Amino acid sequence: MTTHTPAEPLRHSAPGAAPTTAPTTAPAAAPAAVEVRDLRRTYASGAEAVRGVSFTVRPGEVFGLLGTNGAGKTSTTEVVAGLAAPTSGTVRVLGHDPVRERRRVRPRTGVVLQSGGLPGDLSVAEAAAAWAATLTAARPVADVLDALDLTRKASTPVKSLSGGERRRLDLAVALLGDPELLLLDEPTTGLDAESRRAVWDLVGELAATGTAVLLTTHHLEEAERLADRLAVLHRGLVVAEGTVADVVATHRAEVRWHRDAGRPGDGVLGPGDTLALDGRHVVVRTASLQRTLARVLAWAEAQHLELAELRATPASLETAFLALARGADETR
Repeated sequence: MTTHTPAEPLRHSAPGAAPTTAPTTAPAAAPAAVEVRDLRRTYASGAEAVRGVSFTVRPGEVFGLLGTNGAGKTSTTEVVAGLAAPTSGTVRVLGHDPVRERRRVRPRTGVVLQSGGLPGDLSVAEAAAAWAATLTAARPVADVLDALDLTRKASTPVKSLSGGERRRLDLAVALLGDPELLLLDEPTTGLDAESRRAVWDLVGELAATGTAVLLTTHHLEEAERLADRLAVLHRGLVVAEGTVADVVATHRAEVRWHRDAGRPGDGVLGPGDTLALDGRHVVVRTASLQRTLARVLAWAEAQHLELAELRATPASLETAFLALARGADETR
């Protein structure tokens, strides 16, 4: 997929706004695009999908909700989108209640849920035009289709699109209203690698022009690439929040090898290192990967040991995410 630059950038602006001039005083801090406080959502079955989640999304920021399936990402997004009321807690979108003040919120918000609902018999251009007709000030349909590389599919029925093409159409429709807030629930599901990266580039461009983006994903690479800040959800709770660097910094690197080689004595490892068995592997977790790996290799050399399946893994969002999920389960 190749993205094209439309005649105008995909960015929001107030209708009828005058040309911008340099302010004579420092502007006031922009209010949060999304404020979620102690959100809880319980289904009729009694299942508690969200159990006290809080976070803020600022204008021009990509905020990621990261978690495994069933973590509460979609349940949270549906409340922010105004599609469901919270069981308790408060949600404000662009300063308004997204359920009670939906008419004030909806025109300023673009939503891409996991499954779209566009009529399958309409062509791509017809479906986009039908949606644009419901908006007060829609962007030109041709510009948005071009930005999502859908121009050549304009006459194709929606039902004949591939899964990835439908996903791009969902995103195109969400952008027609020139939203100040874009809600993306697993936006690149079904896309090939090239299309996924093109969508990432587009989301980055939108954030750079001031659009706030709430992104839910279970793809760690997507979160690392896009999120300015993120919250890791597990079983309906926030178990970590901050920048990717903040989250990664709270976890440690690992050195592991097959347990048949044995374990080093207490004097081999450095201060703060921990040693454990993980299945068939001996695992050393450390804040200093280079130091600990050197100590382990020196021990193995002195003992004439072959460390089968030796692997050194630096701290990453993946290792932090897995450790957070494992730790949350252990404390339940």
